[in-house]
Amino acid sequence: MAMDAALLLKAAVMGVVEGLTEFLPISSTGHLILAGSLLSFDEAKASVFEMAIQIGAICAVVLVYWQKIRATLLALPTQRQAQRFAAHVLIGFAPAALLGLLAGKAIKAHLFNAPVVALALVAGGIVIFWAEGRQRPARVQSVDEMSGLDALKVGLAQCVAMIPGVSRSGATIIGGMLLGLSRPAATEFSFFLAIPTLIGAGVYSLWSDRALLAWADAPLFAVGLALSFGSALACVRWLLRYIASHSFVLFAWYRIIFGLLILLTWQMDWVQWSH
Repeated sequence: MAMDAALLLKAAVMGVVEGLTEFLPISSTGHLILAGSLLSFDEAKASVFEMAIQIGAICAVVLVYWQKIRATLLALPTQRQAQRFAAHVLIGFAPAALLGLLAGKAIKAHLFNAPVVALALVAGGIVIFWAEGRQRPARVQSVDEMSGLDALKVGLAQCVAMIPGVSRSGATIIGGMLLGLSRPAATEFSFFLAIPTLIGAGVYSLWSDRALLAWADAPLFAVGLALSFGSALACVRWLLRYIASHSFVLFAWYRIIFGLLILLTWQMDWVQWSH
């Protein structure tokens, strides 16, 4: 990749897209695939870039929850509650990590395209409508009340998000709510589960595809990481305020309308989706 202003602008756009969509139930991977296709930013190195800038987004969550993370880490050697919470995050992380190692390349090869993203967006929107319509009194009000089995079930729900367009945050938040977690508890656990998931995926991608990278790419990655971090920080803080008094129905409408629009442009050949 020659480092020029146009390329840095593409990196900036991708960083903003990642940050704004990573923690909303609308699929950051799906949006990155579509944005990359429109920007012609979709070669092999771009795929590594997309995975790497997730680390910028997750740093925003670490900052927002730094007090709880720090308190948990300090209490790990002595406090049972901190040990349980850390164990639950690892339990929730394990299924997606295993599936990613076993089938990640096959999923990317066969499912990372606009029609799959569009169908998954529509299907996910329908699921959100269904989940919001069958709300029951929550069994678990906070992440500290979760059991190991709750964590495992949410982790299994996260595996569904390996399909681009499903949404990692959507699968874990809506899955958590269907399992009896309150909306705030499901959202908070989704954020904490994102920390090992996204950092692990980003580091693994950088390491396994390191032959594609050069020091000349550093400005590209720096721009993407910085804008991913900034936009994700604003988005996470907004989402935490939003869910205090709103359902996820707005995101369901967005998913369905956007997904149908992508399908229409693909079917009518109005947009040349390169994936």
